[in-house]
Amino acid sequence: MIAVGFASITRLLIVDDDIKYSQLLQAYLEPLGYSIDLVHDGRAGLAAATNGTYSAIILDVMLPGLNGFDLLRELRTQSTVPVLMLSALGDEPDRVAGLEIGADDYLPKTFSPRELLARLRAVLRRSILTARLEEHARQSPVAVGDLWLDPEARLVSLGGRTLKLTSIEFGLLLTLARAAGRVKTREQLLLENADRDFDAFDRSIDMHVSSLRKKLGDDPKAPRYIETVRGAGYRMRKPAPDSASE
Repeated sequence: MIAVGFASITRLLIVDDDIKYSQLLQAYLEPLGYSIDLVHDGRAGLAAATNGTYSAIILDVMLPGLNGFDLLRELRTQSTVPVLMLSALGDEPDRVAGLEIGADDYLPKTFSPRELLARLRAVLRRSILTARLEEHARQSPVAVGDLWLDPEARLVSLGGRTLKLTSIEFGLLLTLARAAGRVKTREQLLLENADRDFDAFDRSIDMHVSSLRKKLGDDPKAPRYIETVRGAGYRMRKPAPDSASE
């Protein structure tokens, strides 16, 4: 069975025959760090959903070729990817039908963009937490140069010196260290640490990264560890081969 995948950017598939409406959703979500693919036909949507690696799918009910309910029913035989259903039909039987078939959430099209974002984050967060629980038994220490983190003991040391980090700082540093060399958007950092005390709509990620840099003795203008990737997010630098062997 195909499971949800979280790559270096959060990929979403929107399946909706209303082209203008889909483009509005795309314009709203992409600046937040999502990569969006648009499909406007049910059968094409099913093919994209089963062949692509998406973190979540936003699925309309009324579609040409194959309606959203039938698409979801077929998709659930192959994939556990989170699905947020949208419909102009707000009746309870339709909502219940979607949820019983396997939708993770269901929204009438009268929603506000802010509500959609909150619901989307919720289904992504649940998926991430499920994956985290499945991998918990396999957690092992992470080392990036002279930086060492133990997820089980929640310990971090730099050059053999133990650092005192808050729960949020530890989570952010662990996320960056596990993805060393790859960019993490602010949205991904928020989602992957959503069980921490974040305000979902502010810029607190930047504040916590700034605090982390101070504790690491990192200069943001010439970082050894956490670098800012303008217009994208943050990246943990991989040590150069010669410095890693010193």
